[in-house]
Amino acid sequence: MALVKYNDRSLRNLTTAPAAVTGNSPGALVHIKTVTASSSSTVTFVNGTSDVVLDSTYPIYKFEFINIHPQTNDIHFSINFSTDGGSNYNVTKTTTYFRSRHKENDATAELAYTGVFDVAQSTGETYIFDSVANDNDGSWSGELKLFNPSSTTFVKHFISRIQGMSNSPLSNDVYSAGYGNTTSAIDGVRFKLSSGNIDSGKIKLYGIKDA
Repeated sequence: MALVKYNDRSLRNLTTAPAAVTGNSPGALVHIKTVTASSSSTVTFVNGTSDVVLDSTYPIYKFEFINIHPQTNDIHFSINFSTDGGSNYNVTKTTTYFRSRHKENDATAELAYTGVFDVAQSTGETYIFDSVANDNDGSWSGELKLFNPSSTTFVKHFISRIQGMSNSPLSNDVYSAGYGNTTSAIDGVRFKLSSGNIDSGKIKLYGIKDA
């Protein structure tokens, strides 16, 4: 293939077109399930339940959070995992947590590791976003990736980034990551708040295709 770039920023002499990215291409997102919260105490995704796929079909699973709004002010958003089809959410986890924050009145601007929200070998809830505001216009959006949850050899890594409106009010950009310290396959994921219900919002689950 000959590829020539000209000063007018055009490309000519392109003899072979690049392959199109389709739903069958490596790296393509395949939509699996959308859950719309409505005064929901939890939002769960369990393999084989309600059309959810969370097994060896995909090497990476991606959750997207879209305008999640809480009923209660100044609470935290958490995740936990199941290895028994959703009967228990108690996988041992070790995580890290840092965030950048900026208040609307410009009084606070910071970037910091936040050890109060990480865990070390805990089976309890793991926070992935904190201090949420329940103002009428308040919400948060972001994503979380879970890697190879069906592995029976390795621990289960996850990485999350969420941006939202936290109490004060302020812009809160949170990075959290960690691993489920189990070699059992993870087949269930649960999201919940530290207090109260998820008033509204959507959580979408995608599979990311392998080569």
